[in-house]
Amino acid sequence: MKPIRILQVLASLDIGGAEMMIMNIYRNIDKSKIQFDFVVNDQIQQYAFESEIESMGGRIYRIPRYKITNYLAYKKVWEDLLLEHPEWQVIHGHHTSPAFIYLPIAKRLKRNTIAHSHTAGSGESFKSKLKILTRYPIRHMADYLFSCSALAGEWMFGKKKKIYVLNNAIDTNKFLFSTSSREEKRLELQLENKFVIGHVGRMYPEKNHFFLIDIFDSIYKQNNNTVLLLIGDGKLRSQLEKKVMELNLSENVIFTGIRNDIPELMQAMDLFLFPSLYEGLPVTLIEAQASGLPCVVSNTVTEETKITNHVDFLSLDSSPSFWAKHSLKYVKNFKRENKYKEICNANYDVKENIKWLENFYMKNFNPLL
Repeated sequence: MKPIRILQVLASLDIGGAEMMIMNIYRNIDKSKIQFDFVVNDQIQQYAFESEIESMGGRIYRIPRYKITNYLAYKKVWEDLLLEHPEWQVIHGHHTSPAFIYLPIAKRLKRNTIAHSHTAGSGESFKSKLKILTRYPIRHMADYLFSCSALAGEWMFGKKKKIYVLNNAIDTNKFLFSTSSREEKRLELQLENKFVIGHVGRMYPEKNHFFLIDIFDSIYKQNNNTVLLLIGDGKLRSQLEKKVMELNLSENVIFTGIRNDIPELMQAMDLFLFPSLYEGLPVTLIEAQASGLPCVVSNTVTEETKITNHVDFLSLDSSPSFWAKHSLKYVKNFKRENKYKEICNANYDVKENIKWLENFYMKNFNPLL
């Protein structure tokens, strides 16, 4: 029996919340039963997860990025793609901004559809508000509605719809605290005897990196033995590098770019700082807690993310110096611990989530059942 082929629709295959979630599932799902293919926005360079996906039998299809001006062309690409691939009986859409275009096409061609919310907010720009409008019809178009948290589901689909919450689960064992891994990575990065503050995330406005750097500036003024480790990349990187230079912090802020050793990098940290403007349910915050890190987080992030006792929610209205003072309390006398039990009890370990998703796919989409 051939596996069910499910098309996962994403904006990219670089490191991001939705991408890491789906990769955690894809690495562990029973591929004799279920196989994934991917549609993503076209770009010149290779995506971070591209080679790994192809090594597992997944196929990647690049299509033009949707813009209002290419509506008809974008619609035609989807029509042609779905007609060429009748094996995709399930379209699982994580990239929801253009879903109002591809979901009706899939429905007309008698495909099963899932819309999956990974966010609980948007920006204030005209473009952001337009995206909210285009997402509204999705709740009436998709056969099934998924979200990474109750908050993300309600924000995108409303309160009255049936929404399946699929936790942004992780491979917990990869992130459990290891003294040897910590020492090795700190030696590699020349961080011995430093207090290392870390952040993982795309360098986009919602992650609030400029405020994060202001916080670190205040931290550094109070304790110059500190280092900020910024993992990720994005359109704001050059502006952030300029700000760091203007604050004379270049020797104490490390831009790593996109990395495939995030579990080890988290071992090297002493604190996870996460002042996002809005989130769905950030995978990186679950990973940080699995690593035993204390986390200082904006109160715009849903409290559904709080698994351990070391997550502190602060207001974005508070000053950088307030955030700094709160963060520095972890410089002394904090002991990292194994958090496997807490992660599993909160249902954020990938193994249990995969069982649920496999059963959902097989029960609802297997033509032999």
